[in-house]
Amino acid sequence: MDNHKKKMIAPIIITVVFLLYLIIYVAIIVTGAVAEAAPMLLLLAAPLVFLGIGMIVVLKSRIEEIRRGEEDDLDNY
Repeated sequence: MDNHKKKMIAPIIITVVFLLYLIIYVAIIVTGAVAEAAPMLLLLAAPLVFLGIGMIVVLKSRIEEIRRGEEDDLDNY
């Protein structure tokens, strides 16, 4: 297995597990909503959706860094 692919496994697994957690959490919030509390619960779920989108953007950025050979960027500091 290519060294770059090995370094991509951990970020992908962490992102997938985190997104599954967020999806389950948002589903519980939305399905458990009582009619009068639904707008408030959706407002509480909205930041979690944006957090999930942010995780995907960060994952994409991290994969690009690994492909460029910047996998150990902490050594620069």
